[in-house]
Amino acid sequence: MFIEPGQHKAHGLPYNPFKALVAPRPIAWVSSLSAEGIVNVAPYSFYNAVADQPPIVYFAPTGPSREDGVKDSQRNAEQTGEFVVNVPTWELREKMNETSAALPPDISEAEVAGLKLAPCEQVKPPRLADSPVSLECRYLQTLEFPAEGNMRGNFVVFGQVVGIHLADWTVNDDGLVEPTRYQPIARLGYMDYTVVERLFAIRRPEGAQKP
Repeated sequence: MFIEPGQHKAHGLPYNPFKALVAPRPIAWVSSLSAEGIVNVAPYSFYNAVADQPPIVYFAPTGPSREDGVKDSQRNAEQTGEFVVNVPTWELREKMNETSAALPPDISEAEVAGLKLAPCEQVKPPRLADSPVSLECRYLQTLEFPAEGNMRGNFVVFGQVVGIHLADWTVNDDGLVEPTRYQPIARLGYMDYTVVERLFAIRRPEGAQKP
């Protein structure tokens, strides 16, 4: 079938299939500090790396939001210039889900979900102590794109990674990070997620960029 955006119901589909087709999507479990020093924690499944020299990541705080369309993670990153991307795992899936609740900006999701915090080395926002992977980021810029319907803003927040926290046990005997050891989760469509449990390798053609 051919579906124009927003016309899925005409084809008998109850929900827009777009997000189910761009999947799996890694999840940025962003921790940040407000200007008043309140720790905010929220998951974003529109997230990825866009460069490695220097390492740059983005997260897109899309969806219905406050009156100005800006979510707390974005506002904090822009005001303080820093944020942290933590990796949610199979063991942390329920805690991650708790932090997706829409709470007032003066309430810390970390406290509500009972998350342990740990200090970072290069930035002021704390990382999530139980996450085996955390990326300390310095804010670079925000891009805004057109929004439709009940959306009040389609923003993309970019940050440069200035520090990496990596649990020792995530690294195998060859010195390689092994995702099956810490089992990161990723978003599919609807209310579905997946978890990394199996790996396979493919050798790249001669002359292709190496890892």
